[in-house]
Amino acid sequence: MSLGPLPEYPWDAVAPYRERAASHPGGLVDLSIGSPVDPVPEIARRALAEAADAHAYPTTQGSPASRRAVAEWFARRRGVPGLDVDDALLTVGSKEFVATTAFFLGLGAGDTIVQPPAAYPTYAMGAAFAGAAIASVDDPDEWPETTRLVWLNSPGNPDGRVLDRAALRRAVERARELGAIVVSDECYAELGWGRWADEPVPSLLDPDVTGGDLTGLIACSSLSKRSNLAGYRAAYAAGDRALVRRLVTARKHAGLIVPALVQHVVAVVLADDEHADAQRDRYAARRARLLPAAERFGLRIEGSDAGLYLWGTRDEDAWATLGALADRGVLAGPGPFYGEAGARFVRLSITASDERIAEAARRLAED
Repeated sequence: MSLGPLPEYPWDAVAPYRERAASHPGGLVDLSIGSPVDPVPEIARRALAEAADAHAYPTTQGSPASRRAVAEWFARRRGVPGLDVDDALLTVGSKEFVATTAFFLGLGAGDTIVQPPAAYPTYAMGAAFAGAAIASVDDPDEWPETTRLVWLNSPGNPDGRVLDRAALRRAVERARELGAIVVSDECYAELGWGRWADEPVPSLLDPDVTGGDLTGLIACSSLSKRSNLAGYRAAYAAGDRALVRRLVTARKHAGLIVPALVQHVVAVVLADDEHADAQRDRYAARRARLLPAAERFGLRIEGSDAGLYLWGTRDEDAWATLGALADRGVLAGPGPFYGEAGARFVRLSITASDERIAEAARRLAED
């Protein structure tokens, strides 16, 4: 089966709303994209300079030091002990991992990939690249019999929903009944709010979820949000060693290699929690400033228990809400980009600067 026509990149549809928001007398406040604006931590800059003499080809799987840092991070921050360096690999950011994994794992026509009802669009693109079907189904009992890969996303983008251990356990049980692989996108796991500010967000690889058996399970994460390294394209995955080995083999053939100096940065930065905690505190302060103003504007915030977004609705078409926000000079992300479940929602990012978040909050709270 050849690759069919691809959809237009959806963000082009936002251009008129961007122009409308930019015409506000105070200028545009862009809360549509979750791109970090804070400086790269000094520890990362030093590590990059240390590794600048990168004259040799790097390893596709990642250096032993970087993979050891991944395993130790899972143990220290995610409640997942016992991972080995051979259970992990580095990826060129998490988006390419999401887009290529189904294809590299051999899925194709006749197979179904399950994603959350409100989902990051790249899960569906990964299904398209593999020639598989995509199903947006929340309840494991309703997953099709043809399911061969399940994408979990906790904390979720766009809705910030967190799956507790019971929900993760049920997903694993059902996937194993179906003979399906589960991959959990956990890029926002260190950015928990409310209950999850004091309690670690559960990982798919948690022993209480897996029963000590990682067969068919992979979790992925990234340094883009945790460490403001979106521009470095530094991410990683870990889990079932046999699946990791297959993915590494495919990635070798495809030439998907994290640069050697970035591999060194991963090893150094992932071992340091101080800068990550400081960045989390910045986001917590911005969220605390923006949330009540968004509610004053009339948005009912749902989910949003972790991550970098407020997921809200005024119980109207999302594009109407987007227009009302643009009239106040605030640009949001349209919920329909994330599936039919988002048709009446917008997504507000808390990644803008303190000044822009304060300005957005002021505008949204106006009568």
